[in-house]
Amino acid sequence: MKISYLYLFLFVIVSCKKTEKQLVKITAKNIAIDSTIKASEQIDSIISPYKNKLTSEMEEVLCFSPKEIVKNDGEMQSSLGNLMADMCFEVANPIFKEKTNKSIDFVLFNNGGIRANIPAGAITAEHAFKLMPFENELVVVALTSKKVSELIAFFIKNKKAHPVSKNIVLTLFTDDYNLKINGKAFNQNKTYNVLTNDYLRSGGDKMNFFKNANQSINLDYKMRDAILDYFKKTDTLKASIDNRIILK
Repeated sequence: MKISYLYLFLFVIVSCKKTEKQLVKITAKNIAIDSTIKASEQIDSIISPYKNKLTSEMEEVLCFSPKEIVKNDGEMQSSLGNLMADMCFEVANPIFKEKTNKSIDFVLFNNGGIRANIPAGAITAEHAFKLMPFENELVVVALTSKKVSELIAFFIKNKKAHPVSKNIVLTLFTDDYNLKINGKAFNQNKTYNVLTNDYLRSGGDKMNFFKNANQSINLDYKMRDAILDYFKKTDTLKASIDNRIILK
């Protein structure tokens, strides 16, 4: 072998030797997703089964509403707020009883937590997700009578239709109020079990009376799941303005 061929052979061997690659730089850029980007058939084929399953679940009819149920048809209460509080009470109270052998006394949520009205007609799982898109969980907070008084003072001052369950009858006068809970006069020596959610328990929406409570029990149950479960076991939704908040 000529010496020139030998050098060429060694050059080829060295050039073909594998070298370990190392990451030396990462860059990123924003890519707008719009109609100018051509859909990938490969990606579509991967997503399609999950998309179809999700669409089918969201479109499942769970119950029926004879009318549109809205959150702004009253001054200090609303038909939708009443329904929200009452249905959460109905499905959460048995869970609380099983955990503690006690009952929930009443329910309070915030008006801003209601994110959509319930339309007339067939009600699907999608409506539950629109009504409650957040991942908030139900909690029961033990409030002393002093804390309940703060709650009522907040409710009166705030002048919003916060969802309150039918366990409450609050009569508002010009400079005073009368409160009954489960048909009994408000007891200044009692601690009340109030159903709300984890966001409000931490003082969300300025509901500071829920903070630093003596006891708080997480039901490990999302508000949206409570709504879905209520829809599933109910044929026809019923909601109205009633006497739980009376303005004199």
